[in-house]
Amino acid sequence: MTNRNLLFVLSDDMEALDLTGPLTVFDWANRLSAQGRSRPAYRLRTASPGGRSVTASGGLVLVAQSALAAEPVPDTVVIPGAPSDPDVVAWLKVHASEIRRVVAVYEGVLTLAAAGLLDGCRTVAHWRLAPTVARCFPAVRVDSGSIHAGDGRRWTSAGMASGIDVALDLVEADHGPDLALEVARQLVVFLRRTHNQGQISTQLRLAAARRGGLRRILEWIVDHPGEDLTVETLSRRAALSPRQFTRAFTTETGLSPGRFVAQVRLQAACQRLVEHPQDSLEEVARSAGFSSAEVMRRAFRRAHGIAPSAYRKANLPGAA
Repeated sequence: MTNRNLLFVLSDDMEALDLTGPLTVFDWANRLSAQGRSRPAYRLRTASPGGRSVTASGGLVLVAQSALAAEPVPDTVVIPGAPSDPDVVAWLKVHASEIRRVVAVYEGVLTLAAAGLLDGCRTVAHWRLAPTVARCFPAVRVDSGSIHAGDGRRWTSAGMASGIDVALDLVEADHGPDLALEVARQLVVFLRRTHNQGQISTQLRLAAARRGGLRRILEWIVDHPGEDLTVETLSRRAALSPRQFTRAFTTETGLSPGRFVAQVRLQAACQRLVEHPQDSLEEVARSAGFSSAEVMRRAFRRAHGIAPSAYRKANLPGAA
């Protein structure tokens, strides 16, 4: 198992979770891989410009272990979400060719983009930040729909909880799926999310619905993914014409009825694959509203990049 030096760069006004989430993943990777090893899987360091303490979200004061300029160039640099710091940008520009891998969480994409490290790269940005990134850095290919992306050298994530997701993927890339899954179990991350999963879940869209009648329709869809969920059927339930229903639905949720139903069915299939491991893929497909296992497989490939059987294997509790 190769030892890797990871450096977390601290800045004022950073999101505390963008640091502590990924840091905890790598720390658990060290603890779980410690037996029989003379060195941990990761050497974890924190640094800030000038070595100063920084104030993170919630007023949390963080003391850096060293000054950024004094740190040897690491294997991997992690930039948690914070307003872009010119000193950090300058340091990245100087050492870019020596750093094997850079990782940005949330606003950290602004720092990597300012250093020119994301030009031409598919870059996941938090939906709130995406317009700013696209406007200020036109050479960056912005993706505001996924939770994280990586090409081996450059990794970006939407931020907050998705920093944990990208850290788990890095552990898997470095040390294999067994260790990554064991870390996920320790952190009680029941279903590890794939990089293509959307930033806004169907449950959040449901909670955002303001009209009581439409909200009840949304709840019915989530509770009955295997039923007839065509626009015609749903509009009758809502006592609206199909056209009125589609317009109201899209306004409230930001998705067409068809896309919302597709997301609900995919999430229902994900849940059933893990909670009912004895069910065949055909049974899972029918319960989630897919016409066949093959149709479900194509939906999984589009959304997650893997087959349903692979998703089940990777996410079964106790898998290692």
